[in-house]
Amino acid sequence: MPIDRRNFLKLAALGGGAVFASRLAGAANAPYDDFYFVQLSDTHWGFNGPKVNPDAQGTLPKAIAAVNALPEKPDFIVFTGDLTHTTDNPLERRKRMGEFRDIVSKLDVKEVRFMPGEHDASLDNGKAFTEFFGPTHYTFDHKGVHFIALDNVSDPAARIGEEQLAWLKSDLDSQPKDARIVVLTHRPLFDLAPQWDWATRDGQAAVDLLMPFRNVTVFYGHIHQEHHKTTGHIAHHSAKSLIFPLPAPMSQPKREPVLWDAEHPYRGLGFREVEAEDAGTKYSINELPVRG
Repeated sequence: MPIDRRNFLKLAALGGGAVFASRLAGAANAPYDDFYFVQLSDTHWGFNGPKVNPDAQGTLPKAIAAVNALPEKPDFIVFTGDLTHTTDNPLERRKRMGEFRDIVSKLDVKEVRFMPGEHDASLDNGKAFTEFFGPTHYTFDHKGVHFIALDNVSDPAARIGEEQLAWLKSDLDSQPKDARIVVLTHRPLFDLAPQWDWATRDGQAAVDLLMPFRNVTVFYGHIHQEHHKTTGHIAHHSAKSLIFPLPAPMSQPKREPVLWDAEHPYRGLGFREVEAEDAGTKYSINELPVRG
């Protein structure tokens, strides 16, 4: 009996690691050409906090090993921000980015794409990130799906900015209204918890531009936990972190990392599998934990 994609992903996930596997469909009027990609988020390379994660230098390599062990290679991999942990020292920032780049070079996949988080880009408007990883925002197409990577972190005020919004509008103007569109961001585009910096000040402007399109899904990071939100018909799904979990939005006075639980190591860190259904208009999401 042949194994279907969902069962394949569940079997592949048993090895652990923090990965996001997504199966997507082609454009509405095109043949259903399925594929999957891997998303990793919030690795915070350079973080040091034994009370929060005593395996801070080991979790990312574990995830890479898990991805490389997948019996079917993903079409591509995307890191959705906070590749490194923030530092005021420009030399240290570049050192961490170089170390991160060297570690992820061990990924056995044809294509790896990167996006910045505020830890990577807000102190120098993305200068160091661009030197190591290229543009902070871009688009690409893969098997009938149009991907848009937005930068809502290089501006320390947490704005996308008028110039990038004009770029987004121009890109969307070239897409049919039934296009399959996946948007990748670091911060949420909606106001999840502005007091905790879990928002994009002009995110609604981007959502408004996306609203005329019938098949839009947004994947983001930043909040270090699973969260699902719908704005109109647009679904937003956040990814867990590879370094430490954060509390539920506004569930306590301060936004502080959840402490490491020695009896339940890696609790709150995890990965998910997402399977597209109904020719890519619906997504079945299954969250799975990181294993030591």
